[in-house]
Amino acid sequence: MMKATGQQGLLVGTVAAALLAAGLAAAQSIPGYPEHVSEYDPREVVMLPEYCKYTQLFRERVPGGNDREMIERWQSMLGDVFMHMHHYCWGLMHLHRAKVLARDAQARAFNFDRAVVEFDYVIDRSPRDFVLLPEILTKKGEALLGLGKAARALSELERAIVLKPDYWPPYAHLSDHYRANGQTAKARQILEKGLERSNGAKALQRRLQELHNESAKVGDKRPPQ
Repeated sequence: MMKATGQQGLLVGTVAAALLAAGLAAAQSIPGYPEHVSEYDPREVVMLPEYCKYTQLFRERVPGGNDREMIERWQSMLGDVFMHMHHYCWGLMHLHRAKVLARDAQARAFNFDRAVVEFDYVIDRSPRDFVLLPEILTKKGEALLGLGKAARALSELERAIVLKPDYWPPYAHLSDHYRANGQTAKARQILEKGLERSNGAKALQRRLQELHNESAKVGDKRPPQ
């Protein structure tokens, strides 16, 4: 077999790169939506927290985002990390695509993975006392669960609880995971701890009642705490 010339090798490399790009585009394809979240489809932007449209890059493309007073207001509330928060907003968009918009496993996995990357960008630049860090860690844990990376997910959810014990969402995700894997005693324990610390969050109450109802069907008459 003849060896490829330099020019032939370049052509092969170019074709391979084009095929790879096409494959990546197909992997993240969401029917009826732009290829990239950075095209700021209004249907996706409206699902985001209010501050997102005032973050870097968003403010240049989203109507009303280039409001100096609002930018300064959020900057004062969120501090220096605000300059990185567009990555968190992109991560939320990818998470929504994975959970709601994706139509196949490949697209879901791609968007869960991109969400983790964007969340990590902000986590790595956040001080331990950053007010939104427990929320971002929880969203990362949710995305990791979507990828089937349970050990990493549980670690991030538990880290969120350590940082803010009265924040109920990580307890919900932990209990859902244990419940789905048949570890109902562990799920109940997590919920009871979360209810004690969160002043009786309704989302946790509902989950504990559901566990009680399931247990009652198999003869466990223990009342919900």
